[in-house]
Amino acid sequence: MVDNSFHRLTLELDTGTVQIKLRPDLAPGHVQRIGELANEGFYNGVPFHRVIAGFMAQGGDGGNKNGTGGSKKPNLKQEFSAEAHVRGVCSMARTNDPNSANSQFFICLDDARFLDKQYTVWGVVEEGMEAIDALPKGEPPRTPGKIVSARAE
Repeated sequence: MVDNSFHRLTLELDTGTVQIKLRPDLAPGHVQRIGELANEGFYNGVPFHRVIAGFMAQGGDGGNKNGTGGSKKPNLKQEFSAEAHVRGVCSMARTNDPNSANSQFFICLDDARFLDKQYTVWGVVEEGMEAIDALPKGEPPRTPGKIVSARAE
């Protein structure tokens, strides 16, 4: 049962604090998963393993920590919407299987409308986008930026 009790995610990064407004109206299952993982400490110490200037910053692999893993929880069924992938939008990473999102996510650094209706949007950065912009770039970055802690409420 999804209770949709999570409405805000706070990420403490080594580059600053990020406040994300969660969107249970768009993706109730994904918001619930992100909130649970955050409050279980899953994201603590996890790097942003793929940061592409002008595109997006991807992290959330608390398993292998290199972009090849996820949580031990089952993959999620897609919750695609018409919400635009624009700067500050938070969306789930996945494989070619639309129902393969698990724990990894990305934050758009710029507009990426070509992703619309193909990835599940679950939030939007309300404060601290400068901390996302400041993450070291690379695939992977030589010294990746990290999520120090994550908390959903």
